[in-house]
Amino acid sequence: MKGALIFLASFVVFLVITLVYPILPPGIQIYNALGIAQSSYPVVGIPVTTLVCAVFNGVIYGVIIWLIYSLATRGKKPAETPSEH
Repeated sequence: MKGALIFLASFVVFLVITLVYPILPPGIQIYNALGIAQSSYPVVGIPVTTLVCAVFNGVIYGVIIWLIYSLATRGKKPAETPSEH
């Protein structure tokens, strides 16, 4: 459950960062590699190219941060609580 929250939080953070700074890699490189023409058509007031790049970056960075979190907490075992008799 915590991993999903980590992913969602990082997805939103990088989505917003990319909306402010649209040439943040690798979103724009993936968009250009797909061969899709860039468009300034607004979707909810945001150019569609910027929005698609933001979603790409959100997903990619979200997965990377989630993997780092999962690997960091993988070896950690929960502390045992003493049982009452």
